[in-house]
Amino acid sequence: MGKRKRTDVAPNGAAAPALSNGKKAKTAELPASKTSTEDSFSPLTIQVVTGSYDRILHGLAVRISPNDEVEFADTFLFNAHNSAIKCLALSPPSAPEPGKLQKVMLASGSSDERINVYNISAHPPSLKHQDADTSLSFVMPRKILENPKNREIGALLHHSSVVTKLAFPTKSKLISSSEDSTIAVTRTRDWSLLSAIKAPIPKPLGRPSGDTAALGGTPAGVNDFAVHPSMKLMISVSKGERCMRLWNLMTAKKAGVLNFSRDMLQEVGEGKHSSGEGRKVVWGSTEDGDEFCVGFDRDALVFGMDSTPKCRVMPEPKRKIHEICYVTIDAVSDSSLLAVSTEDGRILFFSTKSEDLTPTTSTEEKAKASLPAAKLVAQVGGKDAGVSGRIKDFAVVKVPGKAGEEDLVIAAGSSDGKLRIFKLAIADLKGEKSKTKTVGKLLGTYETQNRITCVEAFKMIPRPEGVEDSEDEFDEEDEDEDENEDDE
Repeated sequence: MGKRKRTDVAPNGAAAPALSNGKKAKTAELPASKTSTEDSFSPLTIQVVTGSYDRILHGLAVRISPNDEVEFADTFLFNAHNSAIKCLALSPPSAPEPGKLQKVMLASGSSDERINVYNISAHPPSLKHQDADTSLSFVMPRKILENPKNREIGALLHHSSVVTKLAFPTKSKLISSSEDSTIAVTRTRDWSLLSAIKAPIPKPLGRPSGDTAALGGTPAGVNDFAVHPSMKLMISVSKGERCMRLWNLMTAKKAGVLNFSRDMLQEVGEGKHSSGEGRKVVWGSTEDGDEFCVGFDRDALVFGMDSTPKCRVMPEPKRKIHEICYVTIDAVSDSSLLAVSTEDGRILFFSTKSEDLTPTTSTEEKAKASLPAAKLVAQVGGKDAGVSGRIKDFAVVKVPGKAGEEDLVIAAGSSDGKLRIFKLAIADLKGEKSKTKTVGKLLGTYETQNRITCVEAFKMIPRPEGVEDSEDEFDEEDEDEDENEDDE
């Protein structure tokens, strides 16, 4: 009897896991049909993250049904920093592995000199967590769908001043800039500092009006940077400098400097008493090839790869610019439009192709030729859509459309605390337009009760079959990752 009892417990190596009560074996026994049924009827879910002046990092799950009905739910709410949050960045999702959930890294920068890093689930909250949180949602004024996957990893102290920009050019690198005139490149595997690029501090040749630098000091710090898709070049613009700098990321050294001439600055409305510094910079591409755009206070200039000005962007009357980015509308022809958010609550889409540029002449007595203007294709928001306040930041996410084409979902955050979700078809941005028209529709508005400063968003990945999340499972994954890093 004793021998039979021992052979029943473990007759061979394969029978032992069958009698184990481990949590991983329990998740493997879940029926796949149940999960596939949930996925087939689940709406499109977009994860939106907002930072605010009130130090709050707010995560929202936006569910969009096939008939364009929107449902908002809070996924996380972190009191992330000791002062205002200035910038956010999202990494590409982790590689899919059998039996494991994917995750996205979130980085937030603030004026408290810290960079906080978080793990965010790349999948919508499971239905069993929705049922558990229903009772809490009845008590709270807003619906809550907490995900145990969302947690803080740690903080980086690579800078000694305000963090101005964060970016994940790849899943393995995080690049950050600060008002201490440094650009730091961090490896995400062990969060070690690979290199620190030091931008020169400008000489105090004259203080522009409205300058807030300390007495006896000069405005300094990197305003923005943009990494070329080849991951070899980077452009940066800084405070107090009427130029932009080109950096070689292979050697972490300066590759060149392009000064803004007086004519360039006059084109964008930067006069003698203005700072003349670039506020934003972004890389893009059209049918003509790669290009980059430098944003100023009330206008922007588009440059070709030969660093010569191609066109200016904003029409008259000019409004203050808050954010710029390129939106790809046709991946086959490499066609993209330049999107610009303004002070009057609009997001403008411009075509910077050579054939769409409009020649202009200056109104001065000399009547000299000026740079051509980009073509305004369409706009989203504005007074017609009930948006009068400034759009501080926005994020564009591509989603599948009804007619087999892709649509754009835009999450726009305003300083009044409202997060608006717009949806428009890419087909509305294509073709010849006789005049500018308002496109898209407002799906919903969410009151965050915080003054929004930055917005990021991504389309959540459907949950794989037979996989459920649990806090214990994530703890084991984190321990395994720590052990692997120690071994390396």
